[in-house]
Amino acid sequence: MNSTHAPSAVPVLDLRTARLEDGSRNPSFIEELRRAAHDVGFFQLTGFGAAPGEAGALLDTLREFFARPVEEREALSNLNSRAFRGYTSLGAEITRGRPDSREQIDYGPDRPALDLSPDDAPYWRLQGPNQWPSEFPRLEEAAMAWAERMSAVAHELLGHLAVAIGLPEDQFTEAFEGEPAWMGKLVHYVGGLAEAGDQGVGSHADYGFITLLLQDQVGGLEVQPHGTTEWLPVTPIEDAVVVNLGEMLEVATDGYLMATIHRVQAPPAGVDRYAVPFFYSPRLDARVDPVTLPEEFAREARGVSQDPDNPMLPVYGDNVLKGWLRAHPRTAAAHYPELVGDGRARA
Repeated sequence: MNSTHAPSAVPVLDLRTARLEDGSRNPSFIEELRRAAHDVGFFQLTGFGAAPGEAGALLDTLREFFARPVEEREALSNLNSRAFRGYTSLGAEITRGRPDSREQIDYGPDRPALDLSPDDAPYWRLQGPNQWPSEFPRLEEAAMAWAERMSAVAHELLGHLAVAIGLPEDQFTEAFEGEPAWMGKLVHYVGGLAEAGDQGVGSHADYGFITLLLQDQVGGLEVQPHGTTEWLPVTPIEDAVVVNLGEMLEVATDGYLMATIHRVQAPPAGVDRYAVPFFYSPRLDARVDPVTLPEEFAREARGVSQDPDNPMLPVYGDNVLKGWLRAHPRTAAAHYPELVGDGRARA
């Protein structure tokens, strides 16, 4: 792959090849990772250590949960949560001003809500408890076990990525020390939602460091690498996860690593799609400043994306709260009225 040409496909990497027999890093894998991260910002990852059938069982659990009575889901409404945890009903999440063709459960580290003063940063309100269905405990068990596995995979990948761009393995470790604020979603896409049209999820970039996505075999995920106008499909591979980079790494590397724009096309009417994205993210108060890259990489840094409607903020909590406020206007109005006005979040 040559970074001067538009990529024609999303690469596939095997994590089992990351190290040689003596335990040292495999230079070939590290180079593949660097090129995938820089040229596309997306790749599919196999061999990441899931037990046989584990991924499929998780997707089956989602199918079973979302087939249960809708009243069970609505009792978990994220309107009840200042941390935006719980259930978002079909079409209630907004991307680029349009509703998405999905319903979902949002969850994260299950911690008590903080007793805050008006002087505390508002992003601390994002710490809080999850909401899970008491009638279907298997959902929480499967989701939290998957989050633990994805945290370990993402931690390993972040170390490899740092080395791949000439930085110490532990370059970004400090941001995750203490209480990292990872996020997970359990998503059900529904075809045929009139107000959403073909938008499963509108075009966007992710807020944190690394996203790992488990998707079923229906398809619909598309990516738009930097500097291109074409959308590349991410064809599902069984027992693989899709990996993409978030805005914190774009800020840190001055755009050498990009938070690549992506979207999901809604499935056809009558077709369901299930997905489990996991967002590997640091502490809410972690500040990510630019690093010093080796010259060979620094001269290929593309700069941080300049979007006046979506400024990238160096403190993770500020960056992710900005996104929550825009995507969930009703929950934002209920819990953050001082931060919203005329239907728009003030970043």
